[in-house]
Amino acid sequence: MGDSVLMTLDALLKAVQGTLLYTGASAKAGFVSVAIDSRKVTKASLFVALPGSVQDGHHYISSAFNAGASIVLMQEDRLGTYKDIARASAQQQDGAVVVVPDTLRALQKAAKAYLDQFPALLKIGITGSSGKTTVKELTAAILGQEKQVVMNEGNLNSETGLPLSVFSVRPEHEIGVFEMGMNRRGEISELAAVLNPDIALITNIGTAHIGILGSKDAIAEEKKAIFSQFNGKQIGLIPEYDAYANYLQRAVNGQVKCYGPRSTGSFGGGRTKGLDGIEFIWNRKPVAIALPGQHNILNSLAAAALAQEAGVSETAILRGLSSVKPLFGRGEILKGPITLIRDCYNANPESAIAAIEFCDAIEWSGRRIYVIGSMLELGTAAEQEHERVARILAQSKADAVYLFGAETACMKDIIARSGTKQVWHTTDMEMLKGELAGSLVQGDLVLLKGSRGVALERLTDIVSNQGV
Repeated sequence: MGDSVLMTLDALLKAVQGTLLYTGASAKAGFVSVAIDSRKVTKASLFVALPGSVQDGHHYISSAFNAGASIVLMQEDRLGTYKDIARASAQQQDGAVVVVPDTLRALQKAAKAYLDQFPALLKIGITGSSGKTTVKELTAAILGQEKQVVMNEGNLNSETGLPLSVFSVRPEHEIGVFEMGMNRRGEISELAAVLNPDIALITNIGTAHIGILGSKDAIAEEKKAIFSQFNGKQIGLIPEYDAYANYLQRAVNGQVKCYGPRSTGSFGGGRTKGLDGIEFIWNRKPVAIALPGQHNILNSLAAAALAQEAGVSETAILRGLSSVKPLFGRGEILKGPITLIRDCYNANPESAIAAIEFCDAIEWSGRRIYVIGSMLELGTAAEQEHERVARILAQSKADAVYLFGAETACMKDIIARSGTKQVWHTTDMEMLKGELAGSLVQGDLVLLKGSRGVALERLTDIVSNQGV
């Protein structure tokens, strides 16, 4: 094997408590990478066949072996359908098939066992309703000034994404920075068991995923589970300004500290510079960051608090913060004849309101056009939360509001009653593209804000090509 072996077959069997359906001689050496998508399998990969109602990974066991997989994890309840093809494929490629009761749990157990090989690695976990990825990127940029750092790529923060990210840890890494997301109750606790963070931070408690958990109280309980593996030695960080701050620090088996303007260093105030980002005073020194929006001052203080606990210097904190640039769809600013604010990687009511308030605060002589897509995963609170954002839009400086998605229909009348702005609604992307193409002019400021599933970035070319 050209790349370093991550785990041998024997170590994997011990970690996942699996049984061998078949093993070839070469498979005993182990695996050098991990995949749950057969299209991403390379030579000597571990392929984890995850069951699913739409796509079942077991259907691709043969493809995985043909692509070079050395070991496949398969689930016991799929043996009836896939046992023969799995054994035959393994025999043909001299691979191994390991059978486990639950392949998702096995992936997580394998990731934990792999991570246990690096006891000196300082592990940082980040969760919260919004801001996770930004805080992760800020923190990694700071720590990377002085340390060897590994982190999740993009937003690989889920029940599968975090374990896959863990396998990117290498012996040279000193600190791991991992965000932890959730799409169901109990997921944060499972991820905490994989990572076992030494330092864990909660960005905020908002309404994202309220449709899954039912209430903000339940969301707070779920996010607090990032502290569930604490045994007295770890440190938790919570936002001083959050309504759930008192709850988050109660009954935690470790030290819980607040972060924010009053708690993190010597904060001397800050301001937004509109499209040019933010600036603030920290420990009597100016910091300029190319991330737009007042909320990113709080995200920066979260990253600074993590960095302080990790033991890096003030110089590293200042340099790291100044080096960060916006990620795709997260407050990106694309300047041209029409200026586009592409903040459509995801959306919840709090982040939507923050984006609207940010655009309102910009000094702008042209029109403000706000394109708002559906905010998903709000469940029974969807109409109420969309109407809450609509009331903010009604009072905003927008000259026109374009609403996209079935969930935004309830917003139209509320905004229209303001009598000060044009409002348009559709569920058809092509109609929206046509409407924007016919109405945008040079000098417009356009905001795109919506959930990932709405994919408002599809409007980028339409906006960029107008006014030229």
